[in-house]
Amino acid sequence: MKAVMIIFWVCMAIVVYTYVGYGFVLYLMIRIKRIFKKPIKPEPPKEGEWPEATLLICAYNEEDVIDEKIANCRALQYPEGKLKVVFVTDGSNDHTNERLAKYPEVEVLFRPERMGKTAALNRAIPFIKTPIVIFTDANTNLNPQAIKEIVTCFQDKKVGCVAGEKRIEVRTSDGVAAGGEGAYWKYESTLKKWDSELCSTMGAAGELFAVRTSLFEPMDLNMLLDDFIMSMRIVQKGYKIAYCKEAYACETGSAGLVEEKKRKVRIAAGGLQSIWQLKGLLNPFKYGIISFQLLSHRFLRWSITPFCLIALIPLNLWLMLERGGPVYITLWALQCVFYILALIGYQDEQSGRKRTLTFIPCYFLFMNLNVFGGIKYLIKKKKGTGAWEKAKRA
Repeated sequence: MKAVMIIFWVCMAIVVYTYVGYGFVLYLMIRIKRIFKKPIKPEPPKEGEWPEATLLICAYNEEDVIDEKIANCRALQYPEGKLKVVFVTDGSNDHTNERLAKYPEVEVLFRPERMGKTAALNRAIPFIKTPIVIFTDANTNLNPQAIKEIVTCFQDKKVGCVAGEKRIEVRTSDGVAAGGEGAYWKYESTLKKWDSELCSTMGAAGELFAVRTSLFEPMDLNMLLDDFIMSMRIVQKGYKIAYCKEAYACETGSAGLVEEKKRKVRIAAGGLQSIWQLKGLLNPFKYGIISFQLLSHRFLRWSITPFCLIALIPLNLWLMLERGGPVYITLWALQCVFYILALIGYQDEQSGRKRTLTFIPCYFLFMNLNVFGGIKYLIKKKKGTGAWEKAKRA
């Protein structure tokens, strides 16, 4: 009985810490840090001193959004002649390349074989001659000042990578997938901002981030989270990732839970890959606070926490029946309420309804369950490329 009780409370502590406690601890740490050192934002380059930069866009069968993307690129405010736009369209077999051919200012790197985004990035970087390369997706729109804000962050010589903010456009007609993703990214953006202020943001999202071109290292072709691996390897080199909320990428949420599952399984599988690939960063004697941030913000979510979440159900039931008491009965009731709300949220998704009280529990549970889908994927596909079926957006 005592062993079951200990395991239960350990699991409870891990779940609460992963999703609530770390944010609280992180906030306290940066508040203490501000007492001794105020955050200083780098000054932008002087007129005429803005460096050349390349906007690199990986596009696979994106004919429907090319015209909108080019219009967005043209709206970006950066000194004339200093921003190059390059598309990598490996494997595209629709009219993506024909659409891009209408725009002479765009350079297109194309190869008929589709080997995945990681392979495309490995192939494209040697063609980049600018000191800064900015990555974004074809189906996202950037705010006009995004490039200037990102380049300004690189004025700090300790910054090797800049992570932009990802924003989900949630419409009234969107369901659980889009609404849950939007709520998740609002919380995630806050943690990224605090991580950056404490020491370094823990990885960048592919929708918008940038690196010093000289720091790029080719990645294994089977990497599923190329953006995370690329950015964290720069941290391994002794640089930090700055979070720039003034530079943001907007996109719509997934068209539904079926489509969102494709993303979440890929992220979960890629997260598990990352734990192995970046295990050296968990050495606190070498990386200090970075190890604490990485374990707390990333690795727990992708490994132990989902198992602890599921284990709480039978453990709580056992303790309630065998030991009784108001604590275990209350916790069991709260678990029941949570899972009932998640189930109602799933039914709402099927019927097209949207209620905050239900879609947040539903998305939270959905996100954790897909970790098991990621494990299954890695077991079935031990080798191969990083190619993945992309999720349809709302």
